[in-house]
Amino acid sequence: MERKVSMTGVLKVLGVCMLGLSLLTNSLLVVQAEDDFKFGLEMLLSDHKDLLEGKRVGLVTNPTGIDQDLNTTVDLLFEDSEIELTALYGPEHGVRGNAEAGEYVEFYTDPETELPVYSLYGETRKPSPEMLKDVDLLVFDIQDAGVTYYTYVWTLYNIMEAASEEGKQVVVLDRPNPLGGDLVAGPVVVEDEHSSFVGLKDLALVHGMTFGELAQYFNGEFDLGVDLEVVEMQGYDRSESYAELDIPFVMPSPNMPTTDSIDVYPITGLFETFVNVSEGRGTTKPFQLVGSDFVNGKEYAQALNDLNLSGVKFRAAAFTPAPGQKLEGKLVEGVEVYVTDREEYDPLYTGLSMIHELNKLYPDEIEWREDQWLAKLTGKSSIEEDLKAGLPVEEIIAKWDEELLSFKSTREEYLIYPSGEEE
Repeated sequence: MERKVSMTGVLKVLGVCMLGLSLLTNSLLVVQAEDDFKFGLEMLLSDHKDLLEGKRVGLVTNPTGIDQDLNTTVDLLFEDSEIELTALYGPEHGVRGNAEAGEYVEFYTDPETELPVYSLYGETRKPSPEMLKDVDLLVFDIQDAGVTYYTYVWTLYNIMEAASEEGKQVVVLDRPNPLGGDLVAGPVVVEDEHSSFVGLKDLALVHGMTFGELAQYFNGEFDLGVDLEVVEMQGYDRSESYAELDIPFVMPSPNMPTTDSIDVYPITGLFETFVNVSEGRGTTKPFQLVGSDFVNGKEYAQALNDLNLSGVKFRAAAFTPAPGQKLEGKLVEGVEVYVTDREEYDPLYTGLSMIHELNKLYPDEIEWREDQWLAKLTGKSSIEEDLKAGLPVEEIIAKWDEELLSFKSTREEYLIYPSGEEE
């Protein structure tokens, strides 16, 4: 028997369906809004400007201080009528990022804002009382590279120490750890004689923390007593690397042009310990390329690939470093490093294995720096000695297992953001 359906009934059914779809859509929009990512800078300007009210503000930043529309932190704070920006402070490479690694940046007046700019890299790495006399509060907004020998982390420590001594507040505008916030590796305890601006205090070489989390760690573990506020990011999943986040990337220094450079930096940054081995500076792929004029690229790549290291591959490569860099103008051979699985690779094990194989293949050609630079990068004098002696990498790394395990436990107290891998 054929059933007749009235038009009124059809319309009622459609109406209910449309209402349900509308409610579902609205629900999805709410979830999406809650999941939208925001930098600490963006959260400051939208929700937390009261932290700066009535304060003379000093800003520690560089070109990585941006919002997602690529407006700079300098401009956003300077042009905001509710914020009194009185001074700028630049880390290594300067506020505008136009200084080379290791280059001393002197005091000057910023041409855009006419504000005084104080260098925190050079003769003065910790703000002096004179440099802080016109501020009540320091805002820190810089993108990290995720390892202790990248000097921005110690700029943060130094401004916190100075702020504590001078009774100034510190506000950290948080940004992602570009290596992801779950990767933790390397030695922790810094031997006193090797404490330097590439490894100042006890902290895992690959620490897996944001600057906001590190600020809390410094304050708590080193008794700095800073009046500290961390403006947290919104929608940050610590398990994701910067490359996995749908946000703009600004190179944090001249030799860190891409997220690929950042991924390999904790591996190949260790090669700065050699006088005559290039870590790719002066090429289009700094830190992704490693080599020298005494290396046979095919032989070295084969030796490394035969190790079957997790999450990495090596390609024989030839390159010529630009003027001003190690081995400038020479055609050198070596390898290009590819991180194929960032959840599996161990940067310290990989980097030390690369040095171990290089030393095994060319022991008479390698020239180590005389200033124990590897000890400064890692905090440990034994690592260079063990590598020269041919000690297996497993045994070298085992020496810091206990301190790394202790750090991982302590670190948990200061973490702010969840990891998607925990869900």
